[in-house]
Amino acid sequence: MVRTLNGTWLIRGRDGRLSAYAPLEDAVRCWAEQLPGGPWAPPRTVGGDQRVHPVLAVGQGADSYAHLVSWRPTGADEAGLVHSTHFRPHLAALDWERLGHPNTKGAQTGVPAVAVDAEGRAHVFVRNRGGGVSMRGQKERGGWGPWRDLKGREVTGDLAAVTRASGVVELYATSPAGILRWTQAGPGHIPALDEEPLKAAVRPGTLRALTTSDEHVTLFYTDEDGRVCAWRAGAEPVELLECAGPGPVAAIRCRIDDADCTLLAQRSAGGRVAFAAYRSPRPFSGARGTAQSFSGGATPGPMPLPGPGTACR
Repeated sequence: MVRTLNGTWLIRGRDGRLSAYAPLEDAVRCWAEQLPGGPWAPPRTVGGDQRVHPVLAVGQGADSYAHLVSWRPTGADEAGLVHSTHFRPHLAALDWERLGHPNTKGAQTGVPAVAVDAEGRAHVFVRNRGGGVSMRGQKERGGWGPWRDLKGREVTGDLAAVTRASGVVELYATSPAGILRWTQAGPGHIPALDEEPLKAAVRPGTLRALTTSDEHVTLFYTDEDGRVCAWRAGAEPVELLECAGPGPVAAIRCRIDDADCTLLAQRSAGGRVAFAAYRSPRPFSGARGTAQSFSGGATPGPMPLPGPGTACR
């Protein structure tokens, strides 16, 4: 089975140290810096002795805690979701907590996604057997709420979960009808599906959602013509640049030359990592093609993904 990761597998903890998560064999491993910018410690198993499938979703809250979600085998051709919280890279993570199955029981239905709201509550999303999306969220005072059917039809590819600057959670998915979006009306509310999808030709498995300002979430995706595009609700999608390779784009908000920028990275067809950057507000001010071309960006040597590999601070 191919290892599958969803979310930000390389994160910075409260103490400034980087940690990386990946499924390896029948467990999830964590690599962590021994000190900020220092050498990496050997990988450690997280979540206890529970055997899990090589599927992992990672989310991080404002408190810098890592939330991990995977599937565990529960019987012949059956599986259930599990969740763990990792408070500090040098500490042991909590043992896997069983979340069950969105359809009560059955085989894996898709790669999960997880986002953490402003109160530190994890929201776990996964495609269900009917082709829609289901969610289970942590309660404010501990424990988990029930599985909820969020509707949607013919969902394909990985889900993209994100937390807005306001602390509410959003979810994006692809379907033959286009891009589907679920939003919360307020903290603790059940995410609701938009009435109409965004009609766009999206390669399944290429969604990446990023909070790019206090007001906006930007969704990055690859279209069927091999272009990296960006979309914000209320605006038309913008074509940014040609893809460097066939896979999804990673995105992070950072400051470059003291400017608020979005940095994009994508594995090229040759196996190297290509970078491009643009000032965060630009793509939606009417300009097109505002990102630096991947072919003109830095292309460091092959980076082992997943794993600590080479880190850019």
